[in-house]
Amino acid sequence: MALSVPVTWSDAHRLHAPTTAVWIGVAIDADELPARADRIRGELEDAGAAVIDAEQHGDDALLAVHDAGLVDFLRTAWKHWDEAGLPDDPGQRDVVGYIFPTPGLLGGLEPRVPEALSARTGAWCFDAMTVVAGGTWEAARAAVDVALTAADLVLAGAPLAYACCRPPGHHVTHSAFGGSCYVNNAAVTAQRLRDSGVARVAVLDVDAHHGNGARAIFRERDDVLTASVHVDPAAGWFPHFLGFADDGGTANLNVPVAPGSGDEVWLDAVSQLVRAAQEHGSEALVVALGVDAAGGDPNAPLDVTEDGFREAGRRLGGVGLATVVVQEGGYVLDIVGRLVRATLEGFEDGRSR
Repeated sequence: MALSVPVTWSDAHRLHAPTTAVWIGVAIDADELPARADRIRGELEDAGAAVIDAEQHGDDALLAVHDAGLVDFLRTAWKHWDEAGLPDDPGQRDVVGYIFPTPGLLGGLEPRVPEALSARTGAWCFDAMTVVAGGTWEAARAAVDVALTAADLVLAGAPLAYACCRPPGHHVTHSAFGGSCYVNNAAVTAQRLRDSGVARVAVLDVDAHHGNGARAIFRERDDVLTASVHVDPAAGWFPHFLGFADDGGTANLNVPVAPGSGDEVWLDAVSQLVRAAQEHGSEALVVALGVDAAGGDPNAPLDVTEDGFREAGRRLGGVGLATVVVQEGGYVLDIVGRLVRATLEGFEDGRSR
């Protein structure tokens, strides 16, 4: 099946290439690698999809969903870290937080952003595993352009566009990054659609982890629905403290599934997301597409098959709404491209029915 969906892209994603991550204080091999996006692009090109270079966009769309302080920090953090000599003393080559202004620490006080960069990182980051390396900002900022270029195509009349974003973004809130994410590409896209006249938008997140970023950004609004299927955080999975079925707020649906869940349970959850968008009266979709729910992915304990992703695409496409698909997780290099291709093939099949 030849793909007709346009794929938006930037080579700048390769500039974000940290060799290590931090997990419970231990340096581990990074798995959010440039090869992820390259494998996806190769698979989609083989399927006949046209690749379109991202166009540059101003910061207005970025600042519509993110605190200016967060954006400025990400833009300058590694340069200041390097200038401060921290790669040599104490020997940490990447920007890593070590203290975080949790409610328990603050005791009801408002936090102040400190001058010391080693501490300031914790003001804008919610975990210690998401490092800022040389080139991280350039890659993350280019991912925004990739997403916005896909949004532009849909606003111009394309029924579907796929943004091959890297690094991913769905864990980023208004003012904090983490979870291997730096800028919330899906949220930026949803806001762009709203600002361009789409009255009601749904962000449907099918990554294996809760889409907490868009949830936080749009929490008090009813014009943007946020709906997420993800492994149950109560079972010990990131982001741990968020994503429960009874979380409150406006225009939100969380569908946590048990570890080990396969196609039947996961697809039922995807159908719940689809129904929520229909009931919301959404006029366009942003699909945060993670494929880390696949069996064998080391970052999630689910067991969704390639056929499951294809069927999810059919159900999402069957809604019949203009859609921007934004890439999120998926970490097994041998299958990540096939899973994205299967989802997009299913989407086009669903739209044609």
